[in-house]
Parts: sequence; C-alpha cells; structure tokens
Amino acid sequence: MNFKTIDFSKFSSIRIGPIVDVAVIENDFIPEGHIIVGSANNLLVSPTPPPLMILSKEYDFIRIEENRLIIGAATPGGRVVSFCKKNDIAHFEYLSKLPGTIGGMLKMNAGLKEYEIFNHLIAIRTSKGWIPKEEVDYGYRNTSIRDVVFEASFHLEKGFSFERLEMFAQMRSNQPSDPSAGSCFKNPPGDYAGRLIEAVGLKGKRIGAMAFSEVHANFLVNTGGGRYEDALSLIREAQQRVKAQFGIDLQCEVVII
Repeated sequence: MNFKTIDFSKFSSIRIGPIVDVAVIENDFIPEGHIIVGSANNLLVSPTPPPLMILSKEYDFIRIEENRLIIGAATPGGRVVSFCKKNDIAHFEYLSKLPGTIGGMLKMNAGLKEYEIFNHLIAIRTSKGWIPKEEVDYGYRNTSIRDVVFEASFHLEKGFSFERLEMFAQMRSNQPSDPSAGSCFKNPPGDYAGRLIEAVGLKGKRIGAMAFSEVHANFLVNTGGGRYEDALSLIREAQQRVKAQFGIDLQCEVVII
C-alpha cells in the first residue's frame, strides 16, 4: 500500500491540520479503519486524527458512455464544468462554484439552492458494485453513503448554459476570500444559518485567528495561523447561542475529524 504525506495546514481549504501519512486507494483496495478525506474542502482535521486515506489519480476521469456521463470520484468539479462546456452538456454548471471532488460532493449531496448533484445521478460505484440512486437515502446536504465512492454515472443532456454559469457566479459572489471550509452549518428548514449566527451577535466574532466572517456569518474563516481548538470553540458557541435563543440545533456542514 502506498502512502502520501499531506500537510493539512496547506492542503485543507481551511488551512488547519497536522502533517500525516495518508493511505492512497489504488485498484479499489480500501485499507480497513481509515477515513476518506477527498480534497479536504469541508474538513476540519484535528491535531491527532484517526488513520486517513485518499483516492489515487486513477479515479480522476470523465468519459461519455452510451449517453451517460461517467465521472471518477477524485475528479475536481472545475474539470467537470470544463468538460461539459467543451461537449455542450447541461446541468453541471453549478459545479463551477463548488470546491472539491465528485466523491465528496456525492457524499454530502452538494449543491447550490435546488441544484444538487443527486438531481441527475443514475448510480454510484463502491466496493459493493454499482448502486442505483434509488437505493441511496438522500436529502438536503445529506446522504446515507458510508462507503468509499469510486465513480458515478449521470444522465447526459445537451445544452450547456452560460446563463446559469453566470447566475451561479452571482450567487457565490458574497463569499469571503479568507480560507474556510465553506458553509459552517446547514441551513435549518425555512431559515438561514448565517442569519441565526448574526442574530445571536457572532458575526465577526473571533477567537485567536479564527472568526465568523464579516462578509458572510456562516463562514468560519482562518485569518492566518488559525488553530483547531479555536475553530471548535466558535462552532460550539454558535450552536449553544442559537439553541438558547431560537431553540434550533445547528447541524455542522463542516466535517470534523
């Protein structure tokens, strides 16, 4: 089994974490007792994480097969958008504004508003073989996927939309540029996590180098040299304050390892 040394303070989008040797998944072999990290775009990694693993480059591919789009789980969203633009394929424009790889996006049913990755999914392939979408429970930013996804197949429809591409760019224009792990919390039904964080007075709140962004309160940002413990303190404070004032349990969208 091969290993790759990863410095999570450089590799993860929030720029926090230790330097660890991560197992590399090749030829569908999954080491036991390891947690998959993908491209670490919505991860907060502790100083002492459990054994971690990552997909090798063999899972970074896109191809058209019998009117279906087959995409490897290690393929970045941006690459999918470029492929769809070149081949005039519809429904993947929103990926231009979502960081990360297809595997991670599938696991959390990533999306923007009603545009979600499960909308045009046909099936995923894990160590159990091909599993049709109908056999996976999924909802808003959540799925029952627990196994490592190797690849997925999607419905292929013609008609890449530059109009939608522009719309998604506008939707994401209010996001902070500081390192973050994306949206910190899931939006509760009928409300917005950002509004709630702001309402309890935590917008711009800072502990050490970590803060809830002044630009968008639901983004936990690292202003430089942020620590895991400080990030965790802010997450817990937001959950406690929102629960106390509104009776709402804020669910983390950031995955804490």
